[in-house]
Parts: sequence; structure tokens; C-alpha cells
Amino acid sequence: MLRGRAGRGREARAGDGPPGDAGEPGGSGLPEGADPLDPAQERRVRAVLALGGVPQADLPDGVQQVRLRLLERAASGREAPRDVSAWAAVVASNLAMDWHRAKRRQERLGERLAALRQLEHPSGEDTSVLSVAVAQGLDELPDAQRQVVVLRFYADLPVRSIAEQLGVPEGTVKSRLHTAVRALRARLHEDEVV
Repeated sequence: MLRGRAGRGREARAGDGPPGDAGEPGGSGLPEGADPLDPAQERRVRAVLALGGVPQADLPDGVQQVRLRLLERAASGREAPRDVSAWAAVVASNLAMDWHRAKRRQERLGERLAALRQLEHPSGEDTSVLSVAVAQGLDELPDAQRQVVVLRFYADLPVRSIAEQLGVPEGTVKSRLHTAVRALRARLHEDEVV
């Protein structure tokens, strides 16, 4: 569950600086295979995660994410954080915030799905006809249009996120959505479904 990113700006402020000394865990002198967090640092990371609201069951994953970030930083050749303990605490805090964001998204999705299930239709047949018509309409859309419709309306991603993930301008996403929705609406009217 704890797979979010630590804010780069925050990470840079907390961790950039001259390399740690050879005796400091996570410093440039860390032997291969050694744990980049000493026991005190690990306890601090766990505390920050727990105080940030991460459930007890997810704490080990959070600690591993902090370790992984420290190892990735060293492997990329970047300088070790000046204060590994402070850097790890900031990363842990960012992970806790990411956990809450993911939890809220999951809760909203669950609420929407529950609301969809509760919608009353005159008959189950009407729902089936509409579902089949929409599925057929999606199949007829060009790939790029179908992709943005699915990401926007089924995955519930905002336009900005879709644009970032696809590497296209927001205007392109909006244009594809507009064209796709217009085509789907025309298809449903043509088939006299709506």
C-alpha cells in the first residue's frame, strides 16, 4: 500500500549536502549488504509512520520503502544525506501522507461503486441493454479516445493526471474526451438506448 513517492523538493531539502562520513549508516562508506538504517533510525521511521496514521500492519512496508529510497539514492551516485535520520523521517512522513491520499481515493471509489449498485432502474433488462450499448460504443472508439474515457470515467483519474501519465497536454485529453463522449452519446441515441 505504501508505494507513493516522497516529495522531491522536501527530500532534497532534508537530505542534500555533503556525503555522510564513512561511519554513518547510509554514508558513502556503507559496506555492501549492510542495513542503511541503524536500529534507532528504524524506530524513528516506524514512529513517524505510526504517528502519521499508517496502520500497524503497514509499518514494515513503510520501513522497507525508506530503506529502498536510501539504497536507490546511493546506487544512483547521489551524495548521501547529511543527516540520514532526518532524511529518513521526512521520507517516512511523505509516505504516510501518500498512504492517506491512496486510502481516501480508495474510499471514494468504494462509495461511488456502492452508489452505482444502489441506483434503481425500471428493470434489469434496461441496465443490461445500456451496458451492452456502452461497451459496443467503447469498442468502436479509436484507441486514444477509448483510453482517456476509461481513465477518466472508470479509473476516476482527473484530466491533469491523465495528461501527465500519457505525456500529452491537458487540452489533448479534454479534446479526446469531448470527441469520445459525443460519439458515445450519438451511438446511444442512434440505437435508441437513451
